[in-house]
Formats: sequence, C-alpha cells, structure tokens
Amino acid sequence: MFTLVSIFLFYEMKAENKHSKIISAATKVFAKKGFFTARISDIAKEAKVADGTIYLYFNNKYDILLSVFEEEVGKIVDKTEKLISKEDDPVEMLKIYAIQHLTSMKKNKNLAEVIQIELRQTNKIIRTYRDNKFSEYVGIIAKIIKLGQQTDSFRSDLNPDIVKRIFFGALDEVSRVWNSSLETHYSVEEVSEQVLSVFLTGIKKPPANV
Repeated sequence: MFTLVSIFLFYEMKAENKHSKIISAATKVFAKKGFFTARISDIAKEAKVADGTIYLYFNNKYDILLSVFEEEVGKIVDKTEKLISKEDDPVEMLKIYAIQHLTSMKKNKNLAEVIQIELRQTNKIIRTYRDNKFSEYVGIIAKIIKLGQQTDSFRSDLNPDIVKRIFFGALDEVSRVWNSSLETHYSVEEVSEQVLSVFLTGIKKPPANV
C-alpha cells in the first residue's frame, strides 16, 4: 500500500530524473548549435519532453546554461577536492587536478565544448558566472601553487593568480584533442604527463653533463 511519503518520494525522484535529462540534453544542444543559436524547443526535443516542461524547471535559456555549469562542473570540483585532500605533495595535487579535468572532458565532450566556447562569451550573465562560481574551480590551482610556495616546492616569485590561468588554459586547450577525429588516440595519462612536464620543467633542454 502506498503512503503519502512514498508517493511524494516517487514524484520527487521522477522530477530529479527529468531535471537531469534536460541538463544532459541542453549540454548536447549547446555544444552542437551554440548557446545563442539553440532554442528551448531544440532542448525539449533532445530531452523528449514538451516545450512547456522545460519552464517547470528553468526560467529561461540562461538559467539552463548556468545550471549546466553549476551541476556538471560542481561534480568535477567535488571529486577533485576530495582526492586532493588526501595528498600532501603539491606536485601530486596538480597531477590529480589535471587527470580529473582531462578525464571529465574526454568522457563528456559536449561539456568540454560548452566550457571552451560559452564561458568565453561576453554576455553579462555568463561573465558574472565565469568571474564567480567557475572561478572556484580554477581557484583550486591557485591554492595548490600557494601551498607549493609555502613548502618550498614551487618558486616564490610566481603569482598564483596568473599561474592558475596558465595551467587551466593549457588543460582547457589540450582537451580539444578528443574533439578531433585525427587525435583520439591520445590517452588522459599521456596528455596530462605532457602538460605537467612542460608546466613544471619547461621545454628547454637541460645542459649536458660536463
């Protein structure tokens, strides 16, 4: 016999599933058509729901885009911070960050496309999100750099705010290799090792032993 609580939980779970379905569909549509070209009807069609259903969960298209960033990036942040908290070595922390980011982008190429393109939009709403919520994700890198400076692992003359942009920029750009049909053979480990090698030691060949 169904109780009021069980009925409520059933409909709550159903609503959560539909919300997730819309987020997933929106990510795919935004990646394929671009945010400004995409329509609510496109998202509804991809999610296999009525257009009006979208408005039961989101106010407008911007609300959907911000939810995509908030929820999908939030999952990466939570997992990355959990893994990093188990490490003491700043170099290992950077490695974890790189692997987690690249793994997520390879697994969800649509999300990678949306992050790479839509976060660079000059629209005020997107710019506000980029400068606040999304900065928390990139800010993890700055914290690692500061820790490395405190433990004498990294150079003290580096500006963590600039370094975090350099490091994330490299990861963001290199993750595009999985959106190319010619470069899908690269593994996450290979790409992350290359990024870390260049970032930590540079590309200049060390002098030969005399």
